[in-house]
Amino acid sequence: MNRLFPTFLLTAVVSLLFVFCSSDDDNSVTEKEEETSETTDYDISSLLSKFEGTGLSYAVNGTTVVFSTQDLPNHTSPYWPSTNSLNEAYNGTNSDFHLNPNRILAQDITLSIPLKPAVATNHQATPLGAMGISRNGVVFFNQYAGPNQPLTNEIDSFDQWLGHPAAQGNYHYHIEPTFLTQQFGDAAFLGLLADGFPVYGPLENGEIITSSDLDNYHGHTSVTEDFPEGIYHYHITSDDPYLNGNGFYGTPGNISN
Repeated sequence: MNRLFPTFLLTAVVSLLFVFCSSDDDNSVTEKEEETSETTDYDISSLLSKFEGTGLSYAVNGTTVVFSTQDLPNHTSPYWPSTNSLNEAYNGTNSDFHLNPNRILAQDITLSIPLKPAVATNHQATPLGAMGISRNGVVFFNQYAGPNQPLTNEIDSFDQWLGHPAAQGNYHYHIEPTFLTQQFGDAAFLGLLADGFPVYGPLENGEIITSSDLDNYHGHTSVTEDFPEGIYHYHITSDDPYLNGNGFYGTPGNISN
């Protein structure tokens, strides 16, 4: 019996070690599987065919799409020069509308945008000036009229389609581009920010989206009409910050003009 006891004890210890080691291995596999399941592999190439506008073109270069735009809206505005056929007096609903002194001029803006956007480790602030491009070639601006200056007064200079030109004649949207939502629908794809993540209208699943429904960057992950398996995307809302919040969700490409 004295000789059998050590053998029995050794067998028990080995069995326990096997159980514990097996348990640790199973946990490791589970954690890796969870990490894999959370990994996203977005590709926005299918959206490129939706871009169409005057003076707008794009070319795919590896994993990047390069947009070149003259930034000319394909709709009427009182900001067109009087000789342009799209010049139209303001006929919107803002009783406080006033025309700013600028007029629409052709630009030369280039945006290099990743085709496979991914969440950034460090979220960069959006710049003043172009931070993305709408599907008609007009650029998106952020929620500021100037450095940390809200749009409160500037909104009164937005035309009937809620855009206006800056001092250099570059027309842009800070808030909902109603020409596009009227044409394509309130839940439609409206454009891309420079990080490659898409921008959608204010409607989702039949409900109006507000900023409180979104994260700090003014977006969330859900199914869209273009991505039935879901994608992170921004939404236009009627409340500040309208399109973007505390910086890009992904890593932006280059913008030059």
